[in-house]
Amino acid sequence: QKVTRSESSQAKKPQHAEEAVFYMNCRAAYLSVLKSSLENIKSKEQLCLVLQQAGRNPSQKTVNKYWTSQTTTLNFDDFCTILKKEKPVTKPELLEAFGKIDTDSTGYILHDELYNILTTRGEKMTRDEVSAIIKQADFNCSGKLDYKKFCDLYLTTSEQCCKTAREKLEVDSRLRQQQFGNQTETSSEGITPLVSKPSPRISRKTDHKLAPAKGDSRTPSRPSSAQGCKASVSTTVSVGAGSSRNTKLIEPDTMKEWQCAQSKGCFYLEEDGEIISHKYRLHLPQRSTVCITIKPLNLCQVEGKSCHWLSVDTALYILKENETQENLQLVSFTEQQNKEMSGWKGELGSGIYWLLPFTTGCRLKKVKTEVTGEAKLLYRGEDGELVLTKEFRAALLDIFETIDLDGNGLLSLEEYNFFELRTSGEKCDEEAWAVCKENFDMKKNELTRQGFMDLNLMEANDREGDPSDLWVTLLSLGYNKALEMTEACPFVIDIYAEKCKPRIKAVYLEAGGWQLNRAICKSVVNKGEAKVMDGCENVIIYTFKAGRRITSVIENKSDNKVIIHVNNEQSKNCLSNRGLNVFAVEVAPKSMMVSQHVMPLNEQEEWLYNCVHSLL
Repeated sequence: QKVTRSESSQAKKPQHAEEAVFYMNCRAAYLSVLKSSLENIKSKEQLCLVLQQAGRNPSQKTVNKYWTSQTTTLNFDDFCTILKKEKPVTKPELLEAFGKIDTDSTGYILHDELYNILTTRGEKMTRDEVSAIIKQADFNCSGKLDYKKFCDLYLTTSEQCCKTAREKLEVDSRLRQQQFGNQTETSSEGITPLVSKPSPRISRKTDHKLAPAKGDSRTPSRPSSAQGCKASVSTTVSVGAGSSRNTKLIEPDTMKEWQCAQSKGCFYLEEDGEIISHKYRLHLPQRSTVCITIKPLNLCQVEGKSCHWLSVDTALYILKENETQENLQLVSFTEQQNKEMSGWKGELGSGIYWLLPFTTGCRLKKVKTEVTGEAKLLYRGEDGELVLTKEFRAALLDIFETIDLDGNGLLSLEEYNFFELRTSGEKCDEEAWAVCKENFDMKKNELTRQGFMDLNLMEANDREGDPSDLWVTLLSLGYNKALEMTEACPFVIDIYAEKCKPRIKAVYLEAGGWQLNRAICKSVVNKGEAKVMDGCENVIIYTFKAGRRITSVIENKSDNKVIIHVNNEQSKNCLSNRGLNVFAVEVAPKSMMVSQHVMPLNEQEEWLYNCVHSLL
């Protein structure tokens, strides 16, 4: 029996490896066309393109088989199912097809004959399309096609498509992290190991009172991602209207005598939906009780303009630096909530800490809004000179307020370089800064507001009034064409210390990365409610409510990857960072990942979080 089990185990290893390669190829092809594995295929043409990236060359008949008149979208699960059915064509199959035309087995087909067949039979090609084939010198000569060479090139090109997609996935860390659009925490061992004995917070009960998930309204021609669910667990959290915004007061009067440090920063929304922000180092010279808060920055906007970002949720994760920057240990996070502000109060020892800002993405996300007309940035005065419009000046003043991280009313070279990196991808060196000093208003080697205005006016003059470059700057800072900040959220961080002077410094402007993902997972595991999935004890769902958000984390303790189907259709007045009510996530072996973040759509009303996680 031991021998049999050993042989069976050995047989499974290549099978698992083969399956891993298959799913990697699926992801690579999918992400070469779509931005995320959570994004759906929305057209027949898109389906064809994704299949081609996976090394397939589907006929119209094949595409129509999976995209019927009732199909509106296909998801990543559907795509994987299609690829399992539609195997790549082999060289013998191609040669057999050409052999039916070349009845004399010469290895060649006359161009005239090829024209006739390809433009009159089956899925007819145009003469231009056929001409494009026969003009290729690699497999054409003397008015005929060498179809053996054609087959070789066809298969090489097909494999090259797959290889290019895989290489892109390997190189682009953002795509590699997306695995079904998730934020995978590579190893649960890297976090605090969970105790082997059952935790008192772990519940093995499933809420069977939930209404059954709604079925797919489309026909079975689109495979449902919910099919084949073997085990499930449901979680329900009911929250009263406005209750999530009024927890403990963060700033008691006793803190007025404490020493304070402050820094501003900003969340920026990238084209692919990723959120980047400043990251900070905090230095405490001695042990002290501290209070750390973060909230959206209230800017003086033009009258009548809405402040979209003020409703964006903000939080800070506090990590202790030990021997190296890579070895960071989670201390805590800003769990307390007071209106828009979140905060944490406790005792910290002396040393270096990292503050990682976080927003769920529930409210800071890509939104398609129609902007009627483009705001005017410049005009020519009576003397013919270029002048900044009132609206553009107001936007520039708000930008200055945001990038003036220390709030002293001046821009240091370091502060200005965060602006430059965001808008142009380059840094300004000391020599260039000296040139700025000669041409623009500065105080103590720092750029004033007027100097910043003049710098932008000079850029407009350099382009002879063409505002294109100015718009590039504005769009990269989260503004739309109506000069509304819709894809950024400026914030302010305050640190109060009872016994010492804290020092805070912005160090990077980048995505949260694995350190932040690990911190989020660990905080939810430590503080949230855990439920073991019925029928699969290796999968645990953790759910934690912090302030006005609910976060769920999936832990996979097994040796194999799992695909979890997530259904929020029974939730009410809820907004998920996934942007979907139903989706699937892939969790690697021995790892954990964030399933989703959820917030109330309308905070003035009661909201109900009702989520079912099912094993596919």
